[in-house]
Amino acid sequence: MVPTLGHLPVRMITTGAVDRGVHGWIADECSRSTVKNSLAVLVRVMEQAVRDGIIDRNPARITGWQREYRKAEDELDDPRALALPNWAALERLANALVDRSADSYAGWGRTVIFAACTAARIGEVSGVRVGDIDTDTWTWTVRRQTTPSPGGLADKGTKGKRARKVPIIVEIQDLVLERLNAAGRDPAARLFTGPKGGRISTAVLRDATHWDQVVAGLGYEHLRRHDLRHTGLTWMADAGVPMHVLRKIAGHGSLSTTQRYLHPDNAALHAAGNALSAHLTGRWSQSGPKLKAV
Repeated sequence: MVPTLGHLPVRMITTGAVDRGVHGWIADECSRSTVKNSLAVLVRVMEQAVRDGIIDRNPARITGWQREYRKAEDELDDPRALALPNWAALERLANALVDRSADSYAGWGRTVIFAACTAARIGEVSGVRVGDIDTDTWTWTVRRQTTPSPGGLADKGTKGKRARKVPIIVEIQDLVLERLNAAGRDPAARLFTGPKGGRISTAVLRDATHWDQVVAGLGYEHLRRHDLRHTGLTWMADAGVPMHVLRKIAGHGSLSTTQRYLHPDNAALHAAGNALSAHLTGRWSQSGPKLKAV
């Protein structure tokens, strides 16, 4: 609740702000109980503000978020359908977003590519610092931030998320080196920022790049910023990353969540059948398996 609305004075917290915050929690894969309990706390805080005469009505008493949660769960039953098809599509998206932004700021494209290739959330990408990158092993340590940042609020991009290590693939290593050189040696310096040096949130990325219009023009009307994470996890699953490793990279609490990305395509099914046939043929004889009387 604090990272989402804590920067606003009580009088400026509206029903719309609360509603957007709840939708953000759902998009970040917060559990139903987390959303419910966070709202319960907010309702009590705002109810006290009503009694104190600070506001006229309680803006936290919103309804309908359960339906949105069910809708999100239905979409996540097949997250592969939300992913970009290939690397070329990702590059087209990144370039198109840069072209539509003010002054063609290249940072939007870098953020999108890094998010997809590391299966990370936009908030996590915005929170990555120089000290989190290990260029010897080419891994990024996504830290779970529990202490307030210098600005007084905990980092929304990482608070409450599981700490984990994420591989940095060859395709984006030059991009990471370029950002490390630009950021300097300060381990707390951020690698991905907006054109004025500020944090990049999913809403900032959407507004600055005209996201909705761009993805519609590319034929990906369904694509949201969070689907970059689905893209990375889908690609890793198709590349044969073992499920227990994929779960660690994603930071999933439940194995069933990771299993949604492991639906094999037809080529994988045929390969599995051929592998089984080869195993049976080679194990017994060239003419195939034979039964032996006992």
